[in-house]
Formats: sequence, structure tokens, C-alpha cells
Amino acid sequence: MIPETGILGMMLGATLGVQAVLALLVLMSVGSWSIIFTKIILYKRTRRQVTKGYTLFNDAEDLSGGLQAVSRDGDTALSRVGLLAVGEFRKLEKADIERERKRMLVKDTLRRVLRQGVNEEMKRLSSSLSFLATCANAAPFIGLFGTVWGIMHAFHSIGLSQSAALATVAPGISEALVTTAIGLVVAIPATIAYNYLLALLGEVETELVNYAGAFLNRVEREVSWASSSKG
Repeated sequence: MIPETGILGMMLGATLGVQAVLALLVLMSVGSWSIIFTKIILYKRTRRQVTKGYTLFNDAEDLSGGLQAVSRDGDTALSRVGLLAVGEFRKLEKADIERERKRMLVKDTLRRVLRQGVNEEMKRLSSSLSFLATCANAAPFIGLFGTVWGIMHAFHSIGLSQSAALATVAPGISEALVTTAIGLVVAIPATIAYNYLLALLGEVETELVNYAGAFLNRVEREVSWASSSKG
């Protein structure tokens, strides 16, 4: 039995246009909450992995040991960035060019490759965040559109009934105002979660950049042909 009072009753008794707006807001809410939970779990796990991996890499005796330590956790953001850099390093090492030329190229080449690896990881991690931003920005206006639509219908009903009594106006206006409330219910969690996830993502990016710098420093110190020292 459909309730005649309460928010559910107003939603079910609203006009088709208002119901369409409410349905869209519900879909946006479901989508945003699924992204929120998924990203929080992913970002916290990734942050834990990169922090641990960066520490292990710095504690290792040499570059090879550091790469092995990073790879122990399996396919992680650090291991993917490291493998990309190692692959490019091996190509440069085998290139048929003189040693001095290789030494001049290695630093800039590895820096570009490491930056590319970090950017690829950030792009992968930040996917779907734009939907949260869209929900945060658009949901209140979508709810407001539903409110305007409902109020227009309420005034149309007044004209048809030729009565401006509160009992005639109130139901239509209350139904319309529900969409604004639902729009805020969608937008507020999306805004809070978006900012929180950006903060987590920033921490991950910082660790990745630090790892890239440590990787480059170790190559320069430990690989003889890549070192700028003579002899």
C-alpha cells in the first residue's frame, strides 16, 4: 500500500517530471557511493603498498636488491613504474652508441620514463573521480530543476482549481522541494568524498615521485657507465 504522507508518499505521488529527476538523482547517488567505497579501499591499499615499497627500496643495499624488494608485493604501482624504467634502461644499455653519449642520455631518458610511469599510475587511480565531481556540482542544480518543475505544476493546479487555498498549493510544493533535498543529499557526500580521495591520491603521488627520484639517484650512483664520474 502506497503511503499518502511522508517523503516516500510525496515521491510516489509526484508528477512524472519530478519522478524522473528523482530517479536520476538516485542513480547518481548509487554510482557515487559505489565509487567512494571502491576508491577508498583502493587508495588506502595503494598508499600502504607504495609507502612500504619506498622504504624497502631505500633500505636495500643496491638497485637490484631494491627492485626485488619492491616486487615482493606483486603487481603494485611502484613495481610497474620500476619495471618501465628498467626496461628503458636496458634498451639504452644495449644501444649501439658510445658510452659518453649513453651517459649523457640516461638521466633525461630515465626521468622522462619515470615521469611517464607515475603519470600512468595517477591516471589509472584517478579514473571515475570526475563522476564524483560531477555529482557534487550538478546534483543540487538537478534537484533545483525538479523543484522548479514541481512548483510550475502546483501553480498550474491552482489555475485549474481556481483556488489558492493552502490545501491546494502545499502538496505540490512539498513534492517539489523534496528534489532539492535529495539533490543536496547526493551532492554533500560526493563533495566530502571527492576532497578526501584527492588528499589520499596526493599522498600516493608524493610517494611515487619520491620513489622515482630515489630510483634515478641510485642509477647515477651505482651504474658505472651512467655515472658522471670519469674513469
